[in-house]
Amino acid sequence: MPDSAARLELTVVVPTFNERENVARLIAKLDEVLAGVVWQVIFVDDNSPDGTAAEVKAIAARDSRVQCLHRMGRRGLAGAVIEGAMASAAPFVAVMDGDLQHDERLLPQMLEALRADRADLVVGSRYIAGTDADASALGARREAGSRLANWLGRQVLKADLTDPVSGFFMIRRGLVDKVAPKLSTSGFKVLFDIIASQDTPPRCLEFPYEFRAREAGDSKLDNGVVVQYLGLLVAKFSRDVISPRFLMFALVGASGVVVHLIILRSLLGIGFAGAQTLAALGAMTSNYLINNAVTYRDRRRKGLGLLVGYLKFCLLCSIPLAANVAVATVVFEHGPSWWVAGIAGAVVAAAWNYVTTSRAVW
Repeated sequence: MPDSAARLELTVVVPTFNERENVARLIAKLDEVLAGVVWQVIFVDDNSPDGTAAEVKAIAARDSRVQCLHRMGRRGLAGAVIEGAMASAAPFVAVMDGDLQHDERLLPQMLEALRADRADLVVGSRYIAGTDADASALGARREAGSRLANWLGRQVLKADLTDPVSGFFMIRRGLVDKVAPKLSTSGFKVLFDIIASQDTPPRCLEFPYEFRAREAGDSKLDNGVVVQYLGLLVAKFSRDVISPRFLMFALVGASGVVVHLIILRSLLGIGFAGAQTLAALGAMTSNYLINNAVTYRDRRRKGLGLLVGYLKFCLLCSIPLAANVAVATVVFEHGPSWWVAGIAGAVVAAAWNYVTTSRAVW
């Protein structure tokens, strides 16, 4: 057990979802490699149904170095990392996954680099020469996607990092405190966001490590993460003028326009006003389901909540529906084409839908 009079030096933040089987093993590994360091580990759990939070709390009851932030109604790795870092009082914060794929043996080297003031941020990289990333546990498809994500990140950051979207890093806590209000709480690429949000680029070092195979639990990565990362890239490229969530909402809205036009074209035989109404309802349904799965994945509704959210979404979106139909009908009667009329009506409702549904539905 640590000396209670010693000054806390390092907080290890571990975001978790369904990682119960890995909790005790990770703590044991940290205890081994951080001998002589006054450290704590904060598990930030998104109300895992497998009882991860209960497992952490049981260990915390007998080990004061272990803490649990049990989040309710909030999801997402980035938000978990931010909350964990903001809960720390240590000068240095490390971030690593709870699935044992990150090599905890790198932590002492990272800490020593920060202690010696050689860097403000130390990143565990899968792509430094000498590491066999192709033989890692990522798999061919995820490996290719990870390399593309890193290349895109480097173009926006203009930083000399091989792995700017790594989930394994150690940083001076003050750098996180400084930019926390600017950081996106959705998505997985929090390191990229932290670096891109700094007024002055931090001094960075990278150390190589080999990504281990997962021993228990399931990967949390899916196609929605890719969309969120692309939104974050655009947001940072625009210097946060465009928010990632608004961009995703707009992209979903664009897909809704396609749905709208397909339905409108297929139903023109029943009369334009009726076809426009049904097309708007079809696009509304499509937008709700995609936004729930991607744009608001950290607040995703399920079960009965999905139905209740849909009814709220339809109610709010129906308010500008009359204006949508009216504007589209006027344009159709005086304009050159049915599709111009359809788009005109859809655009009228877009701004209202984003502002109201983001507050009332999710």
